[in-house]
Amino acid sequence: MDLVPLIDLIGEPYTALVGGLVLGLAFGVFAQRSRYCTRSAVLSALGESDLKPLATWAAGFAAAILAVQALLGAGLIDVAETRFFSTAQSLSGALVGGLLFGIGMVLARGCVSRLLVLSASGNLRGVFSIAIIAVTALATYSGLLVPLRDGIGAFWSTAAIGGNDLLAHAGLGRAAGIGLGVVLAAVALGFALKARLSFWRLFGGVMIGLTVAAGWYFTWQLSTQVFEPIQAESLSFIRPLATSGELALGSGIAGLDQGVLIGAILGAFLAALVSGEFRISTFAEPGVPSIWRYAAGSVLMGFGGILAVGCTIGAGLTGGSVLAVSSLIGLASMIAGAALAQLVLRTIGSGSARTAAVIPAE
Repeated sequence: MDLVPLIDLIGEPYTALVGGLVLGLAFGVFAQRSRYCTRSAVLSALGESDLKPLATWAAGFAAAILAVQALLGAGLIDVAETRFFSTAQSLSGALVGGLLFGIGMVLARGCVSRLLVLSASGNLRGVFSIAIIAVTALATYSGLLVPLRDGIGAFWSTAAIGGNDLLAHAGLGRAAGIGLGVVLAAVALGFALKARLSFWRLFGGVMIGLTVAAGWYFTWQLSTQVFEPIQAESLSFIRPLATSGELALGSGIAGLDQGVLIGAILGAFLAALVSGEFRISTFAEPGVPSIWRYAAGSVLMGFGGILAVGCTIGAGLTGGSVLAVSSLIGLASMIAGAALAQLVLRTIGSGSARTAAVIPAE
């Protein structure tokens, strides 16, 4: 992939922005059509709905790991110098942040990426939640909550366990990573068949994972062709909300993060419009939980996502696809937090809260 002509034409930051725009556009379309959502997958696993959300999520997760591990095995990307492996990552941050994020996504009825998609589809509850997540994420990333973030994150890091590479800890080579991807793909296909998942929803889930792989490929190619060194990366949504907040306050320049956000919103909007699913939704609709529940969940996701260095996409798929221990712990904590919150709501919730809980990510 020769990016030099584009870099010469518009510069390095805008090349990253354009790449992010394309990636985000694809993500937004496929996420809207497949209803990809980690929170819905957790509810599905708990028996709150059928297996379709879980099968869709599993397809994306398996596709991301298999595709990225195959790219690494073929030498088409190199992640050794990325943030996941070049510096120590916080395991305490992944654990605590993941738990908080998981609880938050149940309270707000959607993870960050799903709420972005819903916002673009006319859901004003999503817009409200994303605004609070963005403000909290900014405060945690570079504002008032930085001391609290650093205090929690300093307790335990990958330096204490000898690195962040799961394969290295297991004493295995890249072939094992590819093999893991194949096994996960087989499991995901089994879920899809059991759930009787439609071809297009399965395709959408797979494409979510392949979009993450494409993000790694694009940013690694970019990192080898720019004058100023940058780290390879892929999709994330919690950090882009924070960096976009910094940009709005006059700090920093637009790049990959902003491209991904704009593209995802635009892609989801177009997909909702074309499919006839664009609809204005408000807090006034029957069965919708209190606005304060959404607000609390959004604050937890904003803080927890930055503390865990990623949301369900940034940690779960981007970090998970390179088998980073911190990211896999963060994803497991998010799932555990979501399951715990849902079980508590099931036990003590009112009839209206329980009714709302079984509605996927709205």
